[in-house]
Amino acid sequence: MSSVEENNVNLERGARPVRGWRRIVWRSGLTLAALFGAYVGILILSGNFHEVLPGQLYRSAQLSGARLGEEIDRYGIKTVINLRGENVGKVWYDDEIAATAAHGATHVNFGISARKDLTPEKAQQLLTLLKTAEQPILVHCMSGADRTGLASVIFLQQVAGIDEEEAEWQLSPIYGHINLPFLAAYAMDDTWERLEKVIGLDS
Repeated sequence: MSSVEENNVNLERGARPVRGWRRIVWRSGLTLAALFGAYVGILILSGNFHEVLPGQLYRSAQLSGARLGEEIDRYGIKTVINLRGENVGKVWYDDEIAATAAHGATHVNFGISARKDLTPEKAQQLLTLLKTAEQPILVHCMSGADRTGLASVIFLQQVAGIDEEEAEWQLSPIYGHINLPFLAAYAMDDTWERLEKVIGLDS
């Protein structure tokens, strides 16, 4: 065997382990993605309901009218903030309006998109709403991960005075929000970062 052939054989042998590791990394990545997808699915199916600050703020995904009524009664919810916006004629919306009224809570529509940065004016309006709404508050969007996460961060830091780093956990994978810049929902992270500068917090 010539020296050139020997070198080619050695290169092939060296490439095999590299390809093997690539397969392992790829498969591991797919497995982790599948597991996280399943976790998010469970969160949504369970309503992604969480107590953010006892007696003050609760967060969730879109709840059925029956489930919403149960949570209003259980936690004494006074205000339900709907971040999906007004959707008269949609079953989920009409059920929500009926449940809120039947259980004595105030319903507020504040529609925002998880895929678009909030303007400074819109962010300030949300902050004002969170400051002035009668507590306890339940804030929700569709999945309870992105828009609701942003609202929860703002409430904890600006209304309740919670440490910034602790508040930011509300906008994290724990609740189904993925903080990756190439994903559309990163608009919520961008919005918070800009708001931090406006209110004088270190990013």
